[in-house]
Amino acid sequence: MPAGATVAARMTEALAARHDREDALVRSLLTGIAVFRWLAWAWMAVLLGGPAMVFSLLEAMLPGQSWVALTSALLHAPFYFYISYGMIRYLFHDDKVTRDELFATGAAFTVVAWGFAYLYVAVQIVWPGSFIGFDGEGARSWFELLFLSFTTLTSVGLSDVIPVLPHARSLVMVEQVAGVFYVALVVARLVSLAVVRQRP
Repeated sequence: MPAGATVAARMTEALAARHDREDALVRSLLTGIAVFRWLAWAWMAVLLGGPAMVFSLLEAMLPGQSWVALTSALLHAPFYFYISYGMIRYLFHDDKVTRDELFATGAAFTVVAWGFAYLYVAVQIVWPGSFIGFDGEGARSWFELLFLSFTTLTSVGLSDVIPVLPHARSLVMVEQVAGVFYVALVVARLVSLAVVRQRP
């Protein structure tokens, strides 16, 4: 083999090895970014969920302590909204409708309702008398506020629990708009993906 051919073969091998190393490096970087993004999501969930769980236990051990209930509500609400945001991102990431998307749609809706229920708890503690029920005034139970949240988010509005103070009414209006946007955006996205999938 002539010397020029040997040099060319060595250069080709070196370039191929370099290309393989660069390709492996790019793949490693992309994998690292994907893992880092997942870890960042996981850490955020732990940072929000951990304290919320601790204050849930404190609520059980120290019933009637308004500062514990308020702190718990203010920790739970962002946790549930964050989880819902993650599920909605998952829904908008895929290009086809599977069983996972359908379950995530219902789960995200439920989690949003729970997040607003915790905000209602906080409003009720900060501004007593914010809500009244069919049985009159007084603090509403957690389940009554959760019921209010679901009836508001679904636009049913059964009026068993009514917001009467301005802060409570403002928050209920925000949840009503969120419910309408949820149906308009998320359900429309699922329907459009299902229609696109059926086209040839």
